[in-house]
Amino acid sequence: MTGAVILATAAPDPPVAAAERWHDLLDEMAAASRERYRALVYGDPRFVDYFRGSTPIDVIERLAIGSRPASRRSGAGIEDLRAIPWVFAWTQNRHLLPGWFGLGTGLRAIVDHHGEEAAREMARSFPFAANLLDDAEMALAKADLAIAARYAELVEDSQARALFGPIEAEFRLTRDLVLDLRDRTELLEGEPALQRSIRLRNPYVDPMSLLQVELLRRWRAGGRRDDDLFHALLATVQGIAAGLQNTG
Repeated sequence: MTGAVILATAAPDPPVAAAERWHDLLDEMAAASRERYRALVYGDPRFVDYFRGSTPIDVIERLAIGSRPASRRSGAGIEDLRAIPWVFAWTQNRHLLPGWFGLGTGLRAIVDHHGEEAAREMARSFPFAANLLDDAEMALAKADLAIAARYAELVEDSQARALFGPIEAEFRLTRDLVLDLRDRTELLEGEPALQRSIRLRNPYVDPMSLLQVELLRRWRAGGRRDDDLFHALLATVQGIAAGLQNTG
């Protein structure tokens, strides 16, 4: 923390005109990103079915952790779900959707309206934007859309299951723009230790994810009454969280 404070204090302030321009670009990016995110999460009537089918939220809601229930009120709606189980559920199914969804649309908006060089300059010279992209890049690197597709197959309603298509498209858009604006060829190229750590952990996490998919299918088919399957699911939840080093 001390090192970060020293670096921030010693770094020269950007020119006022540039800082104001970057803030305007961020505002525009945020508006486009927010609109894309809310259109999926709150605007698409299929989303609740996709979320509850493709994530192990029904397992997480039964975990004996924390001082408060997963939702503020009874029901299956998104609005009442607390932040920790929301993020935890998307981490478990390897989407990590809250960490990146909508960012690609936001970046595309400023590239289209102001040019790629303006977006590159912001990503390179504006510390807030650089840190934002760092966090998004880590979420993109930890996500695995091939595994996520297996979870999407758990969604019973075919129309809701089809939401995986636009989610995957936004993922690819976000990944490609983040790499392009940072002049990189692969995610976490600037963080080789973290990149290597994820590559080493994933071969151990992937089998647990595939096992969790099958256990969820069997547990739900049996009306969620099989305690043995439930305890096996708990073990996969703990293993995936430990392997990804992310919960909520």
